[in-house]
Amino acid sequence: MTPAGRKHPARPGARDAAFHRILLKLSGEALMGDLSYGADPDRIAAIARAIAGVTERGVQMAVVVGGGNIYRGLTGAAEGMDRATGDYMGMLATVLNALALQDALEKAGAVTRVLSALHIREVAEPYIQRRAIRHLEKGRVVIFAAGTGNPFFTTDTAAAVRGLEIGAEALLMAKNGVEGVFSADPASDPTAEFIPEISHQAAIEQRLAVMDSTALSLCMDNGLPIYVFNLDDEGNIDRIVCGERVGTVVSSA
Repeated sequence: MTPAGRKHPARPGARDAAFHRILLKLSGEALMGDLSYGADPDRIAAIARAIAGVTERGVQMAVVVGGGNIYRGLTGAAEGMDRATGDYMGMLATVLNALALQDALEKAGAVTRVLSALHIREVAEPYIQRRAIRHLEKGRVVIFAAGTGNPFFTTDTAAAVRGLEIGAEALLMAKNGVEGVFSADPASDPTAEFIPEISHQAAIEQRLAVMDSTALSLCMDNGLPIYVFNLDDEGNIDRIVCGERVGTVVSSA
């Protein structure tokens, strides 16, 4: 393990990375594996190994994780609940996922920090932009928890905001069982066509399932490219980092 405070050196003979600093957005569902809800330790471990492998290339890596795998189990109790209350519950779910991912990453040899938008001092540092950047500069994987800390905003929006705040060169948007962006939902429409490249503006106008419209607009306004890919193959993270064309690229070009 690389000692805390030191940057991971690139592996000898490893391919050069195409990015210096990236942000990976993981949905809570990505952590479920074959479970109906909750977190699958084997699935989390596989994702953690993929992330740790990227940092060994010398790439600075931040992660925003969702909470749908936990919050989904509460939908029955949440019927009729105040929206803000429900959103705060979802934020707390992302903290649980962030801690599970942190544990798996450290077992995989990475040095990590969890930064939370909600103050939970016993388990996570409070989110401070400069602190997050400093952790990244020291080679630590930074996991952002609790979304933006505000109700009515999704973790997609949190990923866009945090990516812009840390100066990420790309936002990697992991999907489950989908190779990228399609013209329609491929699960329900057999005529849906895969889209290898599209502009932010076109994705918004066509209402494509890239991420929520607020997040997509933020990325468009600030020129942050989005790489939408299938997380079923964890190796796709490394392929994108090394400059391979995987999934769909959403950019301002």
